[in-house]
Amino acid sequence: MTEPAVSHRPPDEVVRVVRCEELSSQTGQSHGVERLTGVQPGGQASSAALWFGRVANAPGTRSVPHHHGEAETGGYVVSGHARISWGGEFQHHVDMESGDFCYVPAHLVHIEANLSDTEPLVFLTCRTPDNIVVNLPDVEYERTERCD
Repeated sequence: MTEPAVSHRPPDEVVRVVRCEELSSQTGQSHGVERLTGVQPGGQASSAALWFGRVANAPGTRSVPHHHGEAETGGYVVSGHARISWGGEFQHHVDMESGDFCYVPAHLVHIEANLSDTEPLVFLTCRTPDNIVVNLPDVEYERTERCD
């Protein structure tokens, strides 16, 4: 059996921890969504090219249309019921619930909605190279289904 390769990193490379109370809202935001940063380039737990944070929608809310530039996004629904809509008139959508993962390609304009009027929606989200947020003008958008 072949032994795994061992990485010999410089001695200043260490594991860094950001405690819950240290999360920062000083990052790209969209109306209707709150993003809190845990790991980011140049941050307290600095990375070379990774943004990792907690994203939340209050009950009954949605984001404005936005995209993340060249950043690819991976998301994990911690709690709640989500809908992500995309397409020219946001006619395509996927619904998710706790335990689901999603991938949003770079430059894809989308809307994130909380399908519940009573429970918050919480994602863990990871982007590379950083938390790029490009907000676009708002549009008419109605959730046709609710989970409550």
